[in-house]
Amino acid sequence: MDKLLLRSSEFENYVLNVLSYPLYDNSQRVKVSRIMCSVSLEHAESFKILLASRNFTSAIGLLRLQFECLVRGMWILYVATDCAVSKLTAELNEKNQKRADNLPMLSEMIKRLEETAPKNAINPILEFKKYSWKPLSGYVHGGLHAVNRHSKGYPIEILEQALKASNGVNGMVAILGSILTGRQSLTKDVYNSFQTFSDCFQMRTNKNL
Repeated sequence: MDKLLLRSSEFENYVLNVLSYPLYDNSQRVKVSRIMCSVSLEHAESFKILLASRNFTSAIGLLRLQFECLVRGMWILYVATDCAVSKLTAELNEKNQKRADNLPMLSEMIKRLEETAPKNAINPILEFKKYSWKPLSGYVHGGLHAVNRHSKGYPIEILEQALKASNGVNGMVAILGSILTGRQSLTKDVYNSFQTFSDCFQMRTNKNL
């Protein structure tokens, strides 16, 4: 696990570097999408901190938040109306908060992304949701997974699997972040990085997380 944590942190630093490139324009849509990438990466960093602290249930709960922020970032780029984007960039007050509460939930965002986003961008999202969403909801909402794992302990295989799943989300964040720069060469480099850091990923997220 220590070796995997170290390699995962190295990959996280690579993703952080991708997010440091200038955006291809200064539109609010592109800026907010980048912010969502950054928030997702923050959750990934916190996930590893909690994992190292042995706060396993809290760590896995963050994996769902990490994924949600990625999906929101993709939805903003490919689907959201200008009105929806304006709700996310408005001054934070009670009135604007109520307006933002009307934004779509994750399932609706993914549904719309299926209709609009490139297939190579949405397919990993669909795969993650298929195998991980229900178990992660159990951790977040105090369901069977949280009760069982917290009371009986976390097998090392489950923790490694969760860490690799988090790395997979970071990989999707890196792809989205590279697209936001408009640099095709950077997107190609991101895909090449998956081979370099192949030990950080799994072929498919196990549904028994």
